[in-house]
Amino acid sequence: MTSFKSTLKSNDTEEFLDIYFYRPIGYCWVLLFQKLGITPNMVTIASIFIGIGAGVCFYFEEFSITILGILLLIWADVFDSADGQLARMTKNFSPLGRALDGFAGNLWFMSIYIAICLRLTPSFGWYIWIIALIAGYFHSKQASMADYYRNIHLFFLKGKDGSELDNSLQLQEQYNTLTFKKHFIEKVFLLFYKNYTRSQESWTPNFQSMRSLLNHEFEGVVPIQFQKDFRMKSLPLMKWTNILSFNTRAIVLFISVLIKEPFFYFVFELTILNPIMMYMIYCHENICRSFIQKINKGYYQKERKELY
Repeated sequence: MTSFKSTLKSNDTEEFLDIYFYRPIGYCWVLLFQKLGITPNMVTIASIFIGIGAGVCFYFEEFSITILGILLLIWADVFDSADGQLARMTKNFSPLGRALDGFAGNLWFMSIYIAICLRLTPSFGWYIWIIALIAGYFHSKQASMADYYRNIHLFFLKGKDGSELDNSLQLQEQYNTLTFKKHFIEKVFLLFYKNYTRSQESWTPNFQSMRSLLNHEFEGVVPIQFQKDFRMKSLPLMKWTNILSFNTRAIVLFISVLIKEPFFYFVFELTILNPIMMYMIYCHENICRSFIQKINKGYYQKERKELY
């Protein structure tokens, strides 16, 4: 039987709550799903409905319904952990699964944002919808960049097989091979996913330059010393990627709805998480710039360890 540890991504990128709460519970579900022949994508779809149900609950001010919403959102995130663990256990990976996984989280929070706006409209009027749209846009960017930087870190730590770092050009080629007639659902999801990946790339110009330089200078074989050096520089940023992911914002959301001040969640999103995202991007781009200079100066030599 596959061990619990083998279903984790890496100690570098896993959060405390994930390792000691979400992942262990998710692993129990994974063992059941594997016996029943349930696929990772089926688990993801189930999490979508559970997460949307949580969002609906946050429209109501009653304490019991608020608690139900919190429990449903925790359940949805357990399934979000379980789908990735199941994929790693069964080696069942696909761009469709990646796209669906990201889409799931967006749908959860879309329902939550709508519920909060409907709840606050009598007090704030239509202004709350503008605030929510702005917060939602930056929420999407924060989660996207946190996901991208984690996958970059995992790529240099564990190689292509241990990461979900994709390339928009390769995704475009794959997209072109599909037809709407035969692969409608997969092609639609791949359309969104390649655009999602392209957006991540547009926010990381120095990393894209470094990645191209590595391919050119080392013919797709990244020096082991480079991997070690990059990991050491990238590791301190992982705490910021974790803050910009689910757990921190969920805790703030739970506190906000429990004290019946859901507007505080939007304030946190815009005034705390946004500066963290900009700082994280600034630091990572500087790291990549410094490695570009080292590569150009011949600091690293070719070694036989294939990552690409």
